[in-house]
Amino acid sequence: MSNHGAPPSNLTQLAPGAVNSQISRANDMIASATGRRPAMFRAPYGAWSPAVLERCEKLKLAPLDWSVDPRDWARPGVRSIVSTIMRTTRSGSIILEHDGGGDRSQTVAALTIALPRLLDAGYRFRTP
Repeated sequence: MSNHGAPPSNLTQLAPGAVNSQISRANDMIASATGRRPAMFRAPYGAWSPAVLERCEKLKLAPLDWSVDPRDWARPGVRSIVSTIMRTTRSGSIILEHDGGGDRSQTVAALTIALPRLLDAGYRFRTP
């Protein structure tokens, strides 16, 4: 399970106290909803700073980044999302996808195509 901040914002632009508050608040919300504390943290926009990394260390959150960004958040179309995933995924890749922030039907449709293709190509999925 991963934390992403609450609300997600570019944490590198915030004072250390605000960074601490956002990450801790998201951790608390996730724990309240699931009964489990997150073990990982993905910085919004992939924007890391010393304050973000220090807070992750204090909360025992493993920093997590991605290596494949099909830009699904921009709704570029199912074909574009699938193409980017298939063209750029390698062994060990972490594929960034979004499940919030509006209509995610392109993301869902793209994954129903890309995931079986990746499985057929021999890829296996796991949580880092």
